[in-house]
Amino acid sequence: MATFRREVIDFVAANLPSDIKEKVRCNGELQKEDHVRWQTILAAKGWYCAHWPQAVGGAGWSPLRRYVFEQALAEAGAPWMLPFGPAYVGPVIAEYGDDEQKQRFLPDIIASNTAWCQGYSEPGAGSDLAGLKTRARRDGTGYRVNGQKLWTSFAHWADMMFCLARTSDEDRPQNGISFLLLDMRQPGVTIRPIVTMDMRHHVNEVFLDDVFVPRENLVGREGRGWEIAKFLLSTERLIVAETGKARRLLAQVRETAERAREGGQPLFDRPVFRRGFVEAEIALQTLEAYCSRLLKRAALGEQPGYQASLLKIRGSELLQTITALGASVAARTGLALDHEPSAGQNSPPDADAETSGLLREYLSQRAASIYGGSNEIQHNIVAKARFGFQ
Repeated sequence: MATFRREVIDFVAANLPSDIKEKVRCNGELQKEDHVRWQTILAAKGWYCAHWPQAVGGAGWSPLRRYVFEQALAEAGAPWMLPFGPAYVGPVIAEYGDDEQKQRFLPDIIASNTAWCQGYSEPGAGSDLAGLKTRARRDGTGYRVNGQKLWTSFAHWADMMFCLARTSDEDRPQNGISFLLLDMRQPGVTIRPIVTMDMRHHVNEVFLDDVFVPRENLVGREGRGWEIAKFLLSTERLIVAETGKARRLLAQVRETAERAREGGQPLFDRPVFRRGFVEAEIALQTLEAYCSRLLKRAALGEQPGYQASLLKIRGSELLQTITALGASVAARTGLALDHEPSAGQNSPPDADAETSGLLREYLSQRAASIYGGSNEIQHNIVAKARFGFQ
């Protein structure tokens, strides 16, 4: 895998457009067109959706090869691959969809013709997803969906939403939930932006008012959406640690700390800062080794249980630790937060722009221990599974 990792890093260096690379380096705000441009480059190489089965247009990569690929991309400075189409709904349709759904949706994901968002979290039903209240009632040839989704990432870019909605009330809250594919461009869909503390518009609240979903956009069996939701989680649990991004940010923190001065010497040479850096580096190496071990087990058919929660906890906390080091560099310079220093520019940014980017990354990563299932919930999962606590 070392040879493949090197190939990926070299490919990014040779093919990632310079303006996108600089935006990533300074945590500039990427536009939808930036993502599509890079996805198209990856698709031409055969690397976009390569983890899908060959029968539906992928390359049938193993979990380990996929992990090495995505971590190498992040480490090399490529933008985050928006997961909603290729990593989330695509594998679901490949596994649970009928032939017509596969032919209708999967090629457009590979070609970046359709942007997707995830309609899971709701007010009062985030980490407790089984408590969702959005309802879908039968209406002629389909369903009428009413409800509200919250923290919906990039809904303002999306053409389609894969949505969990309650189609019946049964004995257990996990039952009676269905997995629907919903057109975001139709009447009844209202998107309201939520600006987060990094001064960016990533997430949204989405209101669904009698939105129609045709019967052919039900994936799998009605009332069995919880099973599909668990499958989706199982396809993602081994890449949640984001070790590639952590390695890139750690290198960037070191570079900026070597330029910054405190007491006439580089900040990186100060014992307190150096100790914090080394501790983060050791934690990263440990996490990478743990991911590698779990992926080797997955190749033998062993699926992780509570270990996935450990990855979420350690990965999110590590990113917060690394970006806190970056914020401490910014504190030494007295740098004010510039939420978009590179807007309208393609020239390489100066050092202040890069340090400001680290500060924005610090603010953004405050949410890492909340989204994807809060760390408090993950601790409970580990305690129950590993130690039998209730």
